[in-house]
Amino acid sequence: MLYDIIFSMVIGGMVGIVGHVRKHGKIIMPRKTKRFIYLGFLEEMLLGAVAALLILIYTTPNSMVETIFLSALAGISSDIILTRFRSLNENKEKES
Repeated sequence: MLYDIIFSMVIGGMVGIVGHVRKHGKIIMPRKTKRFIYLGFLEEMLLGAVAALLILIYTTPNSMVETIFLSALAGISSDIILTRFRSLNENKEKES
């Protein structure tokens, strides 16, 4: 089970990095500014890994193919959800 968890998190993290490159066109490294710390590609990688972990724990797939499929799906959906939340916040700021 530990092997499945680690494998799932790696797949979800890799899908998160691919989503980051697709969105920005390059890998943006983490950096610290005066007001906040920008995580860069680590943000999407961690989000994809955590989403894949949660899906794996919730569904308990029976085969490696299911693990790969669910982990990739979780990584993609976490990127979509994050993008949607950002667009909703931008729309609220424009209305105010």
